[in-house]
Amino acid sequence: VSDGLSVTVPLGEKRLMDVKLGELGSWLGTRDFTPNGLISAVRRGHDRYYNKYINVKKGGIGGIAMLLAGYVVLSYVWEYDHISKKLIYIFFCP
Repeated sequence: VSDGLSVTVPLGEKRLMDVKLGELGSWLGTRDFTPNGLISAVRRGHDRYYNKYINVKKGGIGGIAMLLAGYVVLSYVWEYDHISKKLIYIFFCP
């Protein structure tokens, strides 16, 4: 129940999507960039993804398809130089 009063959340506790562009530098300063902090951030992201798309009562193919599409895009980016040279040769050399 809201009584009309605004609640202020400390900057360090805000999620990335809730941070305004002007606050981004200060918000990044509150993040933990140590190896343990980065590992825990990846673990939290994995847990959110798993609970939202995989660990559901009535699931679909959306979560798996998103993971597969990300893998395809990442593989393409890693091999872009190799693929682009072949494509240029195929399309522009008689």
